[in-house]
Amino acid sequence: MSHARSEYEDFKRITPDAYDLVLALGQVAAKAGLDKQLLELVKLRASQINGCAFCVQHHVLLSERLGVSADKLHLVAVWREAPIYSARERAALAWAEALTLMPDRFGDEVYDEVQREFSETELMYLTSAIASINVWNRFGAAFRWTPPKRQVAAGAAAS
Repeated sequence: MSHARSEYEDFKRITPDAYDLVLALGQVAAKAGLDKQLLELVKLRASQINGCAFCVQHHVLLSERLGVSADKLHLVAVWREAPIYSARERAALAWAEALTLMPDRFGDEVYDEVQREFSETELMYLTSAIASINVWNRFGAAFRWTPPKRQVAAGAAAS
């Protein structure tokens, strides 16, 4: 069993300027009007890929509060095989995986799919949300932040 090297609260306390910048980047997509449930699914999937227990739990809890169905939460890791996701959700999840995994080159197929479902502006904001969660995951996984408990998650601000 691993132990926390530091905690989420330490990031905010020790480097509040960096914390505020990462937090702001994570909030712009929702403020621009992108669907919050969709953003949570994308953040959850990236966090699963990156192995960040804190962020996985945090985004599960936020998703539940936003009304994301339990089926969607349980199946997000295998979204390609689950017919419950819309074309827009599928495109966003594929884009999140491509940007999180960053293969040497990912084909135009993923880009073409996401471009069909999102406007140019929406795609830029979606990309900012994916970039942000990948930054949060780097902190959470590197420092092994303790996953939030249900009653504590409401006060956590990581996005």
